[in-house]
Amino acid sequence: MRPIFDPEVPVTRNRTERHTRSSFAASWRPLLAGRPAMSPAWWAWVATRDSLTARLIEAGAGRAFRVRLLGQHLGKPSLDEAQALGLPLDRLAWLREVALCLDERPWVVARSVAPLAQLRGQRLERLGERSLGSWLFRQPDLQRSPIEITTATASFHPAFGPWGRRSVFRHGRFAVLVQEFFLDAMADELGLPSR
Repeated sequence: MRPIFDPEVPVTRNRTERHTRSSFAASWRPLLAGRPAMSPAWWAWVATRDSLTARLIEAGAGRAFRVRLLGQHLGKPSLDEAQALGLPLDRLAWLREVALCLDERPWVVARSVAPLAQLRGQRLERLGERSLGSWLFRQPDLQRSPIEITTATASFHPAFGPWGRRSVFRHGRFAVLVQEFFLDAMADELGLPSR
């Protein structure tokens, strides 16, 4: 595997798909603004502030859990990602995209964005197919911003779903924006309503 700090790491996604899906930018809003449109079952998933990985494993009831690495590389965050992090638009960040799978079926896809200048020795490229949350939630000084939600789908993955959420995690001077998109496959498996 090539190191994350190699600027020659290619972006591994279909160019046409990226253009058509990312042209519909996610519209993020505060969690409470979406409460009236969200069923209690989805609220229990979207509003939780604990480890999503741990909740998925528990809900999987013995199914094999896996983090499938879709890609990681240096790149420029989107406009809304840069704004969420307070990052100038021309700054590079570490970008990581994963699928959280139960029995190899993606239930959630996630994109993490960490400003390069704030990595400060964190070797996140070594996570491989381990969840970022497994590291984050072990940090004693971890702080999490308020959750924002969207009904837009992930621009980096072809599957659809009812809700996406994001928040910024801070650990000392380190910051990472974590965006998680719940997929229809998860709703089907758990018998959750459409919204």
